[in-house]
Amino acid sequence: MRTITPFAGLLLLTLSASAGAQEQAAPRTPAPADAYAYIIAPADGQHVTSPFKVVFGLHGMGVAPAGIKAPNTGHHHLLIDVATPPPVSAPLPVSEQIRHFGGGQTETTLDLPPGPHTLQLVLGDALHMQHEPPIRSAKITVVVDRK
Repeated sequence: MRTITPFAGLLLLTLSASAGAQEQAAPRTPAPADAYAYIIAPADGQHVTSPFKVVFGLHGMGVAPAGIKAPNTGHHHLLIDVATPPPVSAPLPVSEQIRHFGGGQTETTLDLPPGPHTLQLVLGDALHMQHEPPIRSAKITVVVDRK
């Protein structure tokens, strides 16, 4: 049977408190209340053939590359077939479903398989954190037709 000495117990308690402090969310960058992101093209419900262009829109804020801290700016992230937006408490992750446009890009070309797909923009600050309040476009659906 294992016993924990008072010193070991204190060490475990200290490490747990330290880990909990590290899990706290980074401060989020404020955004104007009237700011919003939107997808200019394609239109919601549109049938497309891959590859196709997606054009990003942003109202009430400016676009700046990742790492640039300027008031009322951010950079785009495109969510592809993501059911629920990522939590606001952590930087937006990088994956095939969450594409980063940290160079300040305002459009991209996608090559998706045939079928319906959802697209949504999320603005991230210099550190890929979502703003407060989050700046997200409406989620649209596109249908990729067979070639």
